[in-house]
Amino acid sequence: MTSIDEHKRKIREHLKEIKDAIDEGIELKPITIGFHTSACAMEILEFYLHKLNLISTGKTIKHNWFERPKPEQKILPLIERKLSVNFPDKEKIYLLIYNIEENRDNLIYGKNSPLITKFVLENFIQLKQILTEKLKEEGEEIE
Repeated sequence: MTSIDEHKRKIREHLKEIKDAIDEGIELKPITIGFHTSACAMEILEFYLHKLNLISTGKTIKHNWFERPKPEQKILPLIERKLSVNFPDKEKIYLLIYNIEENRDNLIYGKNSPLITKFVLENFIQLKQILTEKLKEEGEEIE
């Protein structure tokens, strides 16, 4: 069970690692960007949904639930099957997470490029900005 303080601690740790990678040069730190943007995205989303009381504090959101659905897919996307909740800007938030997650493994384990690293980081920054504002509306600060 993750408490509010534990969410904040984890988010701050991920954000520090991301900032350090940016300071050193993202082209030198694709693994750090891939891992920490993905993990932090899950942590911030989880924190936000806990604040909205849409999921219990014991619920963990897993990054691999964000496999982008195929256009011809007849069943619900995996995230919808695992986490059937509605909240403001859900589609926009999920799109940003899909963009992060579909590049995560290439950054961490595979062949990557500075363009992919930059793309993931830009999507994460947008996601963080949206969720930070939404958390602020709920009376929470993460930084």
